Amino acid sequence: MPASPVIGVLALQGDVREHLVALAAADAVARPVRRPEELAGVDGLVLPGGESTTISKLAVLFGLLEPLRARVREGMPVYGTCAGMILLADKILDPRSGQETVGGIDMIVRRNAFGRQNESFEAAVDVRGVPGDPVHGVFIRAPWVESVGARAEVLAEHDGHIVAVRQGNALATSFHPELTGDHRIHGLFVDMTRAWRRAESL
Repeated sequence: MPASPVIGVLALQGDVREHLVALAAADAVARPVRRPEELAGVDGLVLPGGESTTISKLAVLFGLLEPLRARVREGMPVYGTCAGMILLADKILDPRSGQETVGGIDMIVRRNAFGRQNESFEAAVDVRGVPGDPVHGVFIRAPWVESVGARAEVLAEHDGHIVAVRQGNALATSFHPELTGDHRIHGLFVDMTRAWRRAESL
């Protein structure tokens, strides 16, 4: 049996511990990533929720933004939830001053599109590629995707808005599956990472 993939969680802000738990439950070796040398040691990376502007500024401060962009361009699997979705967008509709993205998905996102903190909600979401019942989505100050380019695949919508997207080895959701105890989306990402690592070793 091949060794489990090593998947990092960008540990600058956000619900890092919950992602580490979910990845371990989905048969990955999960590690926090705060420095470029830690990024170099993982097969894939999760960009967690939090505040997208703060995460991008901290990534610059810790010397992680450019190495992360380079690894995403090289094809390293990456999964962004909520703020992580914003970081993976090639374009933000309403960026804050100085806000940068990693990029990797040909999409335009709108920050806080579903409302502020007190308008957070939960909903069942049918996600293409995730078998079984709908995923329980937790939406907290969640973005949505305004539009996608030809290279991006829409995996889920809620209330007429795109909330899950995949482009190659990049995956993004508006919602937080790490908060629900349902590890199927993390399992999908682990499978993506395992397949990429296998292809890279050939």
